[in-house]
Amino acid sequence: MADSTFTNYLETKILDHVFGKTTFTAESGCHIALSTTTPIDDGTNFTEPAANSGYHRVSVDNDKTTWSAASSGDNCTVENNIAVTFPQATGGGWGMVTYFGIYDTYVGGYPLGFGLLTSPRSITDGDTPQFASGDLDITLD
Repeated sequence: MADSTFTNYLETKILDHVFGKTTFTAESGCHIALSTTTPIDDGTNFTEPAANSGYHRVSVDNDKTTWSAASSGDNCTVENNIAVTFPQATGGGWGMVTYFGIYDTYVGGYPLGFGLLTSPRSITDGDTPQFASGDLDITLD
């Protein structure tokens, strides 16, 4: 399981939307990423494994099939309803993966949020990392 933090970029978009400055329309999908470093709130210091290692972000739909309805209470949370499976690691692996991230595009783009993995893991050659259904918790506190 992993819990999340929104980036400054997304927090600004949400506040501007809620208070009438601009309209924010969510993308039809988002892209789940992995990091070997500790990201910071401005979305920097997110280091993804090398692309030549078989790694790429996993695209998922933004809909009720992929994500649960938000829970209510002090920690409003949505979680993934489907497994999120990364490609098999090649070329020696990806190193110690410690965080997940959510981006608005498949390559580049803006980071929307990130979370510390409850159980960081060294991804070695031949591993196929996966978040099982319910393992990604996106929380707004």
